[in-house]
Amino acid sequence: MGSQQRTRTAPALVAAVLALVAGCTGGSSDAAGGTASSSSSSGPAAPSAQLALSIADGATDVSPAQPLQIDVTDGELDDVTVTDGSGAPVTGAVVPVDAGTALWTPAEGLDYGTSYTVTASAASAGDQVVTGTSTFTTVTPRLQDKPDIGPLDGTTVGVGMPIRVFFDEPVTDKAAVERHLTVTSSTPTDGVWSWVGDSEVHFRPSTYWPADTDVTVQADLFGVDLGDGVWGEVDRTVSFHVGEEHVSVADAAAHTLTVSSGGQVLQTYPMSAGSAENPTRNGAHVVLEKFTDITMDSATFGLAADAPGGYRTPVEYATRISNNGEFVHGAPWSVGQQGSSNVSHGCINLSDERAEWFYEFSRPGDVVEVVGSTGGTLSAADGDIYDWAVPWDRWTAGSALS
Repeated sequence: MGSQQRTRTAPALVAAVLALVAGCTGGSSDAAGGTASSSSSSGPAAPSAQLALSIADGATDVSPAQPLQIDVTDGELDDVTVTDGSGAPVTGAVVPVDAGTALWTPAEGLDYGTSYTVTASAASAGDQVVTGTSTFTTVTPRLQDKPDIGPLDGTTVGVGMPIRVFFDEPVTDKAAVERHLTVTSSTPTDGVWSWVGDSEVHFRPSTYWPADTDVTVQADLFGVDLGDGVWGEVDRTVSFHVGEEHVSVADAAAHTLTVSSGGQVLQTYPMSAGSAENPTRNGAHVVLEKFTDITMDSATFGLAADAPGGYRTPVEYATRISNNGEFVHGAPWSVGQQGSSNVSHGCINLSDERAEWFYEFSRPGDVVEVVGSTGGTLSAADGDIYDWAVPWDRWTAGSALS
C-alpha cells in the first residue's frame, strides 16, 4: 500500500451516515405510511419489521453524493426503488453492508437541484411487510467547480514533480477537499497536501519521489461542498509514473553544473549563472518545459528590450526550471565566462552543445538544485513550483488537516 490520505470503504461510508439516520421507520400500518399484514398463528406473534432511511423525508440541500442507507431490524429488506421528480425510475443497486444494513447506490450518480423519492420495503419473519418513503431535494450550487490536476494522466515525470490540483474558485472549506483527495503509490511515501493559495493545493513527500514509482490521484469531489455555494462537479482519477532520478546541481560559486542519474554523475559542465545584479535563485528547481529555440525577452518581466539592460535574444535548447524566467540554455556568447564567472540574467548558461545534451536528457519534473548563488531562495514570487524550497515542517503545516 502506498501513501494514502483517505480510504474509501463501505464501512467508512456507513460511519459517515449513521448519525444521519432519521425519518421513515415502521413496524405497523401507522408507520411512515407503511402497511403491515401477517398470517394467523397459534404461537406468539413475530415482531414487526422496523425500517429506517438515512435521508429524512422533506430534507433539502442534500449532497447528490450522500449515501442512501437503509437499516432493517426484525426483518429483511425486500425492495428499494428511487424515482426523480417526474416519477421516472433511477437505476441503482442495493449493496449489503452488514446484517440489517444496506446502501443504495445510483448507477450514474444523482443530479444537483433535483427532487427524488425513495421507497423501501422490508418483511418480518411473520410475513409482515412495512414500507418507508422519503422525498428529498439535492442542493442547487451557486457554481460547480471541475478541478484540473497535474501531472497529466499517463505521463512519466521526474522525481521532483509535485501533484497539483487547481480550482476555478477560491476554496473555503479546504479540509473537506483534502478529505476527498487520495494518493496511492507503488512505493510508499510520507506525502502530505499543502495549500499554496486559496485555489491551489499541492502534494509532495518529505524528499523527492522514489524513482520508478506508479502514482494514482483520486479526486472524489462530486457532491462535495467547497464552500460559499461552490460544489464539486465531477470525480477524477489521474495516474502517472515517476521515472529515473535525475538530479543536477548548479553551483553558482564553483560555476559548474553536475548532472546525475540514479545517484551516478553523468556530466560536469562549466556554466555561468546569474550575475550579481540578476542572481539565480537558490533552491531546488523543477524542470517545467523545453524549447528547441526560444527568444529571451526582458519585456516579459517588465523591462523593455531597448531599455538599458534590456534584451531580446534568440537561444537554443532552452529547458525551463522556473516560471520567473530561469532556464538552462545555450549561450555561445558567454562561453568565455562559463566555468569562471556569472554573467547571465539569471539563467544557467552552457555551450550550445552541452545545452543540447541537457535538453535531450531532461524531462518535466527533473530537479536542478541551485546552490552558492548570491540571490535569495526560490519562493512563491518565482512561479508555480517552489515546493522543495519549503521546509518540511512548514509544508505539513500548510495542510488544512494538520
